[in-house]
Amino acid sequence: MADIVFVCMHNAIRSQMAAAFFNKHKTQDRVKAVSAGVTPAAEVPDFVRNIMQEADVDLSGIKPTKLTAELAKTVSTIVTLGCSEACPNFPGVEVIDWKLTDSKDRSLDGAREMRNEIENKVKVFIAETNY
Repeated sequence: MADIVFVCMHNAIRSQMAAAFFNKHKTQDRVKAVSAGVTPAAEVPDFVRNIMQEADVDLSGIKPTKLTAELAKTVSTIVTLGCSEACPNFPGVEVIDWKLTDSKDRSLDGAREMRNEIENKVKVFIAETNY
């Protein structure tokens, strides 16, 4: 069971980064984040694994997952990362929308900027929620 699910369209870049950074920086052992996508990709791209490794985060073995009603029932909060319109609504679950543009068409430096932006947003979120 997780407390938070980070969601983007394909669960291959933004949501994977956010969940990994949340689990890296959280201050409460009792909370956990997972990630999911509305229409999951087949895999997490190698460049994502590589730039996350640069940030001391290992995404090896991680596979994209679909956001389902069953998964939503296990969390208290859904954080969408640029897919709020496409994300299904789950009654009783708090939804927070972070307006982030898709990073799939960015250069490698652009993807690193996105990674850093996500890490900073996660750190602020943790501080604000005492997670």
